[in-house]
Amino acid sequence: MFEHLVVFKFNDKTTLAKQKEWVDQLLALQEQIPGIVALTAGINATEETDRIQGYTIGLRVTFEDQEALRAYGPHSAHQAFVASLDGWVEDVIVADYAI
Repeated sequence: MFEHLVVFKFNDKTTLAKQKEWVDQLLALQEQIPGIVALTAGINATEETDRIQGYTIGLRVTFEDQEALRAYGPHSAHQAFVASLDGWVEDVIVADYAI
């Protein structure tokens, strides 16, 4: 299996309502994209506020294998989500690893 971790940092015009909308879109990906074993997403609720560095949404996706992870990127549902972020994202951090 492969784990895919992403944290998002948005610009200052991003509302909490907009972030909740994106979390809902992320959660829906599990039903839309083959090869996803588990998916969690949510708004950062850390109490370590000195470490948050502006990152407000976290995503964790567990894939069946590396091929499923590779197929996820170009999948139309994922690409629609990525397109919805246009003009809102300041930075994204991604980490992928075998589990």
